[in-house]
Amino acid sequence: MKHIYRIEGMTCSSCIANVVKSLGSLDNVTDVKVNLENKEAEITMSKHIGLSDLQNVLQEKYTISEKTPVKKVASNTFSDFEIAQEKSKFVQLKPLFLILLYITVTSILLHYKDWSWREFMLDFMGLFYIVFSFFKMLDLKGFPDSFRMYDPLAKKVPVYAKVYPFIETALGLMFLLRFEVKIALIITLIVLGITTIGVTKTLLDKKAIRCACLGTALKLPMTEATFIENAIMIVMAILMLIS
Repeated sequence: MKHIYRIEGMTCSSCIANVVKSLGSLDNVTDVKVNLENKEAEITMSKHIGLSDLQNVLQEKYTISEKTPVKKVASNTFSDFEIAQEKSKFVQLKPLFLILLYITVTSILLHYKDWSWREFMLDFMGLFYIVFSFFKMLDLKGFPDSFRMYDPLAKKVPVYAKVYPFIETALGLMFLLRFEVKIALIITLIVLGITTIGVTKTLLDKKAIRCACLGTALKLPMTEATFIENAIMIVMAILMLIS
């Protein structure tokens, strides 16, 4: 049984994480999907839960009200809620595509006179980490909540989510300065490998959550683009380790 509720008071990815965690803690709640733009939460229940019970588990700043129930649809169709999300994916991911384009072009320009694939990849990875960690640094308080929603290690070790932006910064500097590159490559495989496992599970479960790759400053949905972004870095790390 699915119901859509309107939730007032949500302002960022941290709010989404809090709402999903709180509502998901209730017995008989099997799934929670939150849409920040529409201020809506789609809750799947095995047994009906009263509105007052839902409100009780939420923080005081959030107010929940019931909308219309979502009818079951055939397995090869999508609800209007899902279709609207799909249509807006490209627009929402535009900042991510632009950042990756700038990083790629910059890395090419640094070596176009004396081309080297290895040097290009090292600079790409270094700039990737520095730029992405910068956006995470903008909200060090809110980022851990968003990151813990899908990263397996961050869920079990909360402090890992707090230090993750600093890990990315350190890796970026190691690549750009060509300092202990092999160690940086191994750490990259471990760190991004763990995150990719969480991203893959989120995509397979079709959960509508925010990606924390650019922190909470930019509201990016968790999509296949997040998986591809991590996969590119992992492939580069493997190629350099075996070359």
